[in-house]
Amino acid sequence: MHEATRDAVGARLKRIEGQVGGLLRMVEEDRYCVDVLTQIAAVRAALHKVEEQILSDHIGHCVADAFTSGSAVEQRRKVDELVEAIGRMRR
Repeated sequence: MHEATRDAVGARLKRIEGQVGGLLRMVEEDRYCVDVLTQIAAVRAALHKVEEQILSDHIGHCVADAFTSGSAVEQRRKVDELVEAIGRMRR
């Protein structure tokens, strides 16, 4: 992962960590269920953004490097890896 992506992802994850802490407080304070569900959806959306950033970095660099290398074996490996990763993201 490139440094800029790593920094951006780290910052997002720290914000998400704060959101999850807020969720825990909401549950402990017995807040209204719909409000808790709304915050869970916000955390899920934030995690999806992190996934997108990392996936974009991976495709833009790791997968692209495999294709510029000229190695058919490396290209196939990266494509298979990418398909598997996307499949896990969809679950």
